[in-house]
Amino acid sequence: MRTDSPSLPVALTMGDVCGVGPEIIAKLFRTPASAGCVVLGDVAVMRRAAAATGGLLAVARVERAADALDVPPNCVPVLQVDGLVADLMAAKLGRVDARAGAAAAACIEHAVQLALNGEIAAVVTAPIHKEALAAAGVPFPGHTEMLQALSAPGGTPPAVRMMLANDELRTVLVTIHMALRDAIDAITFDAVLQTLRIAHHSAARWGQATPRIAVAGLNPHAGEGGLFGDEELRIISPAIAQARAEGIAAQGPFAPDTVFMRARNTPQHPGEFDIVIAMTHDHGLIPVKYLGVEHGVNVTLGLPFVRTSPDHGTAFDLAGSGRADASSLSAALRMARRLAI
Repeated sequence: MRTDSPSLPVALTMGDVCGVGPEIIAKLFRTPASAGCVVLGDVAVMRRAAAATGGLLAVARVERAADALDVPPNCVPVLQVDGLVADLMAAKLGRVDARAGAAAAACIEHAVQLALNGEIAAVVTAPIHKEALAAAGVPFPGHTEMLQALSAPGGTPPAVRMMLANDELRTVLVTIHMALRDAIDAITFDAVLQTLRIAHHSAARWGQATPRIAVAGLNPHAGEGGLFGDEELRIISPAIAQARAEGIAAQGPFAPDTVFMRARNTPQHPGEFDIVIAMTHDHGLIPVKYLGVEHGVNVTLGLPFVRTSPDHGTAFDLAGSGRADASSLSAALRMARRLAI
């Protein structure tokens, strides 16, 4: 659900309370960038996070998301999510805990409901832990799949794709959270073509009506004409041809080990492409993360509302130390606001 209204807040979900999510949110609220944001989570957890990050930072409970627009600077407005377990604060920092997984899921569910109701401009999700979700019985392996299912209550979920982006590179994935053996089987003509369509149409949100899309192959050297695998010949190339017939500026398949360098856009090296389509999770995410997780943003394309997230996990080893870097969360917030306008 897209909005041009500046009067709607951006919702930040608390993430896994045993990780650094609450702390990076607290750090964000020590900056002017946090104006107009509301945290979906638990007041006590956010007060603990505020104390861990040092300095004066108030935490106040609000009754509606819109109330966050009226809080003063250096104050974290928290919309207390219903149904959080009473002993949530007993979950130990830096450990996988089912209570934390259940709480993270509840915050996401509440954020989606607010977005579908038109009460918020966008959703920015703090990191969650997939093992904690599983321990809580949540039937989704991660944010992307959960958001997809929740975004169409009672209806057919939209086709969505994960994009990881920074100022230099954007990659969109055909497959995401599954075993590599299963991912290869999931690379079909329809999956590749659908990914191209979603990437093409989504690019209009950031001002590119006709993005230049490069498609990375699956196999070494993009199959080398079938010598190292034939997925490029049987699946990927036909999908590219169909996309081009629909007016999508897609090219490839290119060798996965070089196409990201060609697409990387810097002042010294203007990129040849605006988006790279990668077949599998690590093929696409390693290049972006190598450029710096503090700059990367995870964007879910295809949802009926804007959702972004930092390009890092729960960082259990840093939880409670106050040393976690909020740069990626700040970048995710900037991206959310840009896409929601």
